[in-house]
Amino acid sequence: MFKYDVIVIGAGHAGCEAALSTAKLGLKTLLMTLNIENTALMPCNPAIGGPAKSCLVREIDALGGVMGLAADATYMQMKMLNSSRGPAVRALRAQSDKREYMHFMRNLIESEENLSIKQTMATELIAENGIVKGIIDEYGLVYEAGSVILTTGTSLCGRIFVGLQSSPAGRLGERSAEGLSDSLRKNGLEIKKLKTGTPARVDARTIDYSSMFIQPPDEELNFFSFHPDRPVRKQFPCYLTRTTEETHRIIKSNLDKSPMYSGLIHGVGPRYCPSIEDKVVRFAHNPSHHIFIEPEGKDTYEVYVQGFSTSLPADVQIKMLRSLPGLENVHVIKPAYAVEYDYVPAVQLSHSLMTKKIKGLFCAGQINGTSGYEEAAAQGLVAGINAFNFLNNKELMTFPRSNSYIGTLIDDLVTKDINEPYRMLTSRSEYRLILRQDNADERLTPIGHRIGLISDEQHNRFLQKQENINLEIKRLQNEKVSATPQVNEILAKYNDGIERGMKLADLLKRPTIDYKILKEIHPETKELNIPREVYEEAEIKIKYEGYINRQNRQIEVLDKLEKIKIPADIDYSKLHHISGETREKLAKIRPATLAQASRIGGVKPADISVLMVLLSR
Repeated sequence: MFKYDVIVIGAGHAGCEAALSTAKLGLKTLLMTLNIENTALMPCNPAIGGPAKSCLVREIDALGGVMGLAADATYMQMKMLNSSRGPAVRALRAQSDKREYMHFMRNLIESEENLSIKQTMATELIAENGIVKGIIDEYGLVYEAGSVILTTGTSLCGRIFVGLQSSPAGRLGERSAEGLSDSLRKNGLEIKKLKTGTPARVDARTIDYSSMFIQPPDEELNFFSFHPDRPVRKQFPCYLTRTTEETHRIIKSNLDKSPMYSGLIHGVGPRYCPSIEDKVVRFAHNPSHHIFIEPEGKDTYEVYVQGFSTSLPADVQIKMLRSLPGLENVHVIKPAYAVEYDYVPAVQLSHSLMTKKIKGLFCAGQINGTSGYEEAAAQGLVAGINAFNFLNNKELMTFPRSNSYIGTLIDDLVTKDINEPYRMLTSRSEYRLILRQDNADERLTPIGHRIGLISDEQHNRFLQKQENINLEIKRLQNEKVSATPQVNEILAKYNDGIERGMKLADLLKRPTIDYKILKEIHPETKELNIPREVYEEAEIKIKYEGYINRQNRQIEVLDKLEKIKIPADIDYSKLHHISGETREKLAKIRPATLAQASRIGGVKPADISVLMVLLSR
């Protein structure tokens, strides 16, 4: 028998964050994986970030996780999306070098002294009296542990489909994980099916890029991690092409060969990343769809065809791809495929990501019904932190919706009965103006330091940055600019002007004015040479002060409901003053607070009011 404090099953993005966090916190950790060579693999798009997801990555970094560091160390292209819009929806995205990313993460894992990695398949969960005890692997070896974190991705009973052909596999070229699903069922957990997929990979040497629109990187670099000294690397362009009438004709004439449309796949696919055949059928009025051509690495010819996910037969895929401008003579390296897999509906978990039926068992990533590397990594970090807390008899950590996208993600998962792969979107957060990517360190670094994942050095650097931001805000609120002809000549270029002297902060609140314009009209501001990370944060706080204060007042109202706890052993069947439908939903989800109960789909506001009265008694 082998003894560990924690066993993490699966070495994807959730597993890496979970294992590294528990090991850094001093726990003897074992990371089990089907294939060590695919540690931190990006099986779909080789990219990190994007709308809402960039916020998750920066929150992971602020708490002491590693995804942001890995993305900054291995980017091929950095691009700020929605840069012309408000700060709540701006999103950093990195096109990553797939192999370099994996190598970076593998080095972190192998250099962590409390962490061991092993290539094997976990087949059975050991639990006694509702408490996890360990794992048995495919060779019959027993591994004892006080906590187990499941981060199995798409491997559980995974089955890959290319046309009407299928084979057991979690990802192309990998085994399916068998046995563990049955063991989880025996221990009282409900298991369901979901579906996802990935596009083909093609040879860059067979692409005519002159027929496409270039998508250049940003000249002014931004990074995910709040650490200093991030690398400045050579950047590479991506390209844009579009589907054609011929593409749509090929797809429509071959729908009978799609496993989704023929009924071979029963799991529901992701709404926000549909296959190309889904796009053509569901959006028949649209004559064309964007397709992005993105490199997988600087030392490979392999290229990712974003937006062209499909499960149609390989020969049909070739015809489809060659109907796209620039891909008329393309060579396909790997076909696209769909994968159907087992997952654990997350309503069976608490906000700590520990299962309600088995103490010490945590689930993170796609096993909880999510899609996306960033969502997985965020959950893995939270599961790792709480595995440490569980083993040390500490209160399990939960993140409220009001302090992070991580909190929003987890609350949605454990509160809503999700039956399709869940993707984080900015629209999912009612507090997105205060949960921005730029202030993730302000919101979460003190928590990461308290947990023990943020060093004293990092924390002191954070405190210095916050002091500099506050000093710059005060300076802008106190210093004035005069209404000179020279000043108004500059402001006229931006369709603005002033009649009398104004404080810099008041001028900055105007929609046409930003900090760079202040430097033009106020030489003292330019001479100070304030770091960009400081002046951008100061500008946002000044410009959006009224909206931010309004959201903070909304949070204060919500906090009152969050503080009303619901007893874990409450018998909802005896609450006859609320509707039967609400009783059923409350009994299934078993919300921890009145605020969580109010967010359950189908629960009536009137019943919440009644429940509040009953709890007060």
